[in-house]
Amino acid sequence: MAILEGEFMTTSDRCVIVASSAGSYEGKQGHTFLAGISRTTAGSTQLCLHVMELPPATAAKPHLHAGHESAAFIVSGEVDVHHGPGLIHLDRAGPGDFVFIPAGVPHVPVNRSPDTPAIIVLARTDPNEQESVELLDIEIPEPARI
Repeated sequence: MAILEGEFMTTSDRCVIVASSAGSYEGKQGHTFLAGISRTTAGSTQLCLHVMELPPATAAKPHLHAGHESAAFIVSGEVDVHHGPGLIHLDRAGPGDFVFIPAGVPHVPVNRSPDTPAIIVLARTDPNEQESVELLDIEIPEPARI
């Protein structure tokens, strides 16, 4: 059964298929998400699963997810992940890598490629994914500024 935006089954004995045509939305973090599994699209009560495209030479806004863990799978591209207090830590993730972000940890993904978008599958323990997003007034460290 294909699900249109805003429709979902609430019975616990049925699976829900969210059609890829369900659309996209702009997140507070400053990038576009392909709507996947969430409370809105599938009636989820404990998680969300979306796809994000981080365009070439862009960075998200520094943020955290209050009270919710996040996990990312890098499908394509390379992403610099600045994280921790003051974004003092830097790690790079590429195709096939998984990234775990504990609840409440400040972070910002950066796509430094001048011509290749990064495609990322994101899972979060928040079925209303944008509700737990807290934007932070933190400068992205110099090497990461785009």
